Amino acid sequence: MTVRVLLADDHLLVRTGFRVILEMEDDIEVAGEAADGTTAVEMALRLRPDVVLMDVEMPGMDGLEATRRIAAGGGPSVLILTTFDRDDYLFAALRAGASGFLLKNGTPEALTEAIRVIAAGEALLAPAVTRRVIATFTAPGHSGVRLDQLTPREHEVLVRLAGGATNAEIAAALRLGETTVKTHVSRVLMKIGARDRTQAVVMAYELGVVVPGPPPV
Repeated sequence: MTVRVLLADDHLLVRTGFRVILEMEDDIEVAGEAADGTTAVEMALRLRPDVVLMDVEMPGMDGLEATRRIAAGGGPSVLILTTFDRDDYLFAALRAGASGFLLKNGTPEALTEAIRVIAAGEALLAPAVTRRVIATFTAPGHSGVRLDQLTPREHEVLVRLAGGATNAEIAAALRLGETTVKTHVSRVLMKIGARDRTQAVVMAYELGVVVPGPPPV
């Protein structure tokens, strides 16, 4: 499977660098480039790439608003890339519907792997980063979400998700098959109204399902 990527960054040199990195990969293809948020939204909906590589600070519509509009329109997954290691950017990106967040000072290998992970629907932030942000910016309570809709097993799965566990790790911990875990994860996302695993983690902390601390064992 070839992963189609839309590059959204207001700096031509940055987009060119990303293009060079991505086009070296046999399974990744650059579908287009946008220099601002407005163009990124239009191209995301028109070209339907698998992943949008989104800068935060762009002229006119910024990357966070562009991400919000793409997510609201049922568009592709968004991977936020920024020069700034700021918790408010990270949290705002997750709130907007982003599926991942990376700094531009990372390695090419980290970038390409993140794109593949997000394209596969397995987007998840590092638990330590997630806990740091949630502890700083969230409080219990999420409008319209009822935890009593979750079965006891689904509740357990949500707790494991919030701890950063993969499907395989959840299966091992709960002594379930991976296919069963995938079904539980899908039902959890549907019931709490989460776009993907990343938003499920955020909502788990907001709802008070888990609190910042060591993940469950």
